[in-house]
Amino acid sequence: MTGSEPPVLRAGVVGLGMMGRNHVRVWDEAVDGVELVAVADSEPEAVRRAVQGRAAQGYASAEEMLAAESLDLLSIVAPTSLHLPIALAALSAGVHVLVEKPIAANRDEAEEMIAAAKRAGRMLTIGHIERFNPAILELRRRLAVGELGRVFEIRATRLGPFPARIRDVGVVIDLAPHDLDVMRFLLGSDPVRLYAETEQRIHTDHEDLFVGLMKFANGAVGVLDINWLTPTKVRTLSVTGERGMYVADYLAQDLVFYPNPDARRLSGNGEAAAVASVAEGEMTRRAIRRQEPLVVELSEFARAVREDAPPPVDPHEAMVALLLARAMIDSARDGRVVAGDELREVLA
Repeated sequence: MTGSEPPVLRAGVVGLGMMGRNHVRVWDEAVDGVELVAVADSEPEAVRRAVQGRAAQGYASAEEMLAAESLDLLSIVAPTSLHLPIALAALSAGVHVLVEKPIAANRDEAEEMIAAAKRAGRMLTIGHIERFNPAILELRRRLAVGELGRVFEIRATRLGPFPARIRDVGVVIDLAPHDLDVMRFLLGSDPVRLYAETEQRIHTDHEDLFVGLMKFANGAVGVLDINWLTPTKVRTLSVTGERGMYVADYLAQDLVFYPNPDARRLSGNGEAAAVASVAEGEMTRRAIRRQEPLVVELSEFARAVREDAPPPVDPHEAMVALLLARAMIDSARDGRVVAGDELREVLA
């Protein structure tokens, strides 16, 4: 290494379930300038599998790992109930932290984590991976330059089979924060009211079907259709505006544009006229440079740490996504619209 090259960042992973194993693989194989040095999990067999063929050391707990290793970066991919104590220990040890979504179990825990990061002078960011899907990043770029004009509706569809492994939360807390976060990320606007319906068909303790409706301050309507009851996996997002519609497929990383030809008509002075009708246009598939979203996310985390940049996902934004999901549950339980001071408190 020459004097001009940045030092290698030392990374660890706590929690070696399916997503944790992906963090291990990406840190070890796919992020430049980062070395995976340690993993931790309470299950010895999970630790054994994670370190097999790798140089990383394995530990039975986050506390043991933090005491033995000098880390720069830590992925916390443990159950939500453990996010707070592990994050506090890591931040206290001077480690920059990425916590998989949801940020925490509730607002108090999230705010305690955010305050601890500020005191420690270390980064806290949250693993809202859908923000880093190349199709969503390209969609955001095109919306920002006004390709759709005024946005009318944003619609998220997230369907799939029942995951028997998830028993501590329902489909709203597990999946809806993804789409609630992406909607705010793309629109740059907050909801002013929301309403939801849920059903419990298979899950023993929580809801497994959810339909949510939001009205945003910029006039757009948000619709969420999420369940664990569909025998095929669907992950799509559509955005409809005055100049057409974009449809993003998270799984295929496709972005398709359906233009509204009537939106191209000009007024007498050559300026774009108000859209008075909608016609069917030709489909155009936008070019996307496909990448694994987790590689993009962790690379951005490492870059932000190295450059002392803002966190790739602000933890406050992640907290809002969690609280909006909880507000949806409240709305469905009570059969009421959430708005006004109650919703402003969620967004504060």
